[in-house]
Amino acid sequence: MNNKTFIFDLDGVIVDTAKYHFLAWQRLASQLGINFTPEHNEQLKGVSRVRSLDIILELGNITASQEDKNKWLIQKNTEYLSYIDELDESEILPGVSSVLNYLKEYQQNIVLGSASKNARPILEKTGIIHYFDVIVDGNDVTNAKPDPEVFLQGAKKMNASPTNCIVFEDSVAGIQAANIAQMTSIGIGEKEVLHEAKFIFPNFTFIDTTFLDNLLKK
Repeated sequence: MNNKTFIFDLDGVIVDTAKYHFLAWQRLASQLGINFTPEHNEQLKGVSRVRSLDIILELGNITASQEDKNKWLIQKNTEYLSYIDELDESEILPGVSSVLNYLKEYQQNIVLGSASKNARPILEKTGIIHYFDVIVDGNDVTNAKPDPEVFLQGAKKMNASPTNCIVFEDSVAGIQAANIAQMTSIGIGEKEVLHEAKFIFPNFTFIDTTFLDNLLKK
């Protein structure tokens, strides 16, 4: 079996912290008189916090000073952190632990590649940080997906060739970033949304050991 580097996004892939982002953004939007729906929230997937705020302000046709924006960004993050403070291992999405155990058993490289600036505390609270050889998060990168910076940094830190990397992503921007980096992209979610991915699964419970074995043999 070949040694590969498996790169995992965080929100919506390992844990469903995306719902807490939505609640925090929705609360801020409501205060600003903006109706922010789950459909609007789809535009925020894989997008930086700063850009997310701009998208929400555009929905409400609101022009704001940088001072106000900074205040709202801090408010949103404080709200979000209050939610994730209660996280535990029950928040790990179904099937993820089995895949991580399998990859660890076969001594594969495991990397986190996420835009989240809260990646480390989330992995610690859910009890899975020990699986990861390298963590690249929003504190380490300047360019948001679909720019492949976060994935390329992860590969570089593992001394891995991009063509030997496999990326698990739930956002269109994340799949595009993996493809641009010439990595194998695996979409976790809906086929209609993630059709640019090389492989697509509704969730990790659909990924069996035969599929993983075949990835390692390539």
